[in-house]
Amino acid sequence: MKPAKQKGEQLLSDIRQARANHPDCLHIWWLGQSGFLACAEGQSVLFDPYLSDSLTRKYAATDKPHDRMTELAIEPGKLDFIDGVTSTHNHTDHLDAETLKPLFEASPDAKLIIPEANRSFVAERLGVAEDWPVGLNDGQEVSIGDVRFVGMPAAHNEVDRDKQGRCLYMGYVLHIGKWSIYHSGDTRPINGLANLLKPHALDVALLPINGMLEERRVSGNLWGQEAAALAHNAGCKCVIPCHYDMFTFNTESPQAFIEACERRNQNYRVLEVGERFSLHADQS
Repeated sequence: MKPAKQKGEQLLSDIRQARANHPDCLHIWWLGQSGFLACAEGQSVLFDPYLSDSLTRKYAATDKPHDRMTELAIEPGKLDFIDGVTSTHNHTDHLDAETLKPLFEASPDAKLIIPEANRSFVAERLGVAEDWPVGLNDGQEVSIGDVRFVGMPAAHNEVDRDKQGRCLYMGYVLHIGKWSIYHSGDTRPINGLANLLKPHALDVALLPINGMLEERRVSGNLWGQEAAALAHNAGCKCVIPCHYDMFTFNTESPQAFIEACERRNQNYRVLEVGERFSLHADQS
């Protein structure tokens, strides 16, 4: 199993110090799979955290075991300073009750941002009132305190919508202070997505790179080359890959992503789980 760059109390100490000593900077930690913590100007947002072994246990006796590749960076109950949490869709590695229940016990004032189409499913899985989550559709936006979330479509594998035309899979652009971050959720390429993202002047894009193979028997994602192209075409200042090195059956090397970014002169950063990436005020 791959060790986390930082974990437990060491990771918590790094988070506390970064928030306290450099509040005007943007700090991002990769927590594994599609999970990221973003902090800036006193606000803290978790993107799609998966901080348990619920899927490993669920599929242990099946023909599709979810064997963990990288160790857990932090227990969700330790995160008692969170303002907002996203779920981009209903798959467990993006909506995990074993992560979210202890997380909201530790941060009871945090808000959960979800695709509006998934409201009933989310409420049932988490055992919460249906009117508790904050729902969005693509093209809509909502503010949680000083943080603004903008809904973007996602294709997993298609841009699927419910009978009311609402996206079942989404990404979010997060405006936090002077910074803008795009978390795509799980997605395949979508025509016109880069043009939707350009007006947001993205500082960072968080994009999956594990691609799509039929033999995995799961919905697909961007390949590394596709993630590099989307970041470049959207005018993103830096792109960070994710959704790999969590489960042995559904992973990919970041090498093709790295090479594609370098061919396009696209700035990128490959993180280890638990590692911090920071941008300073003069880099915005």
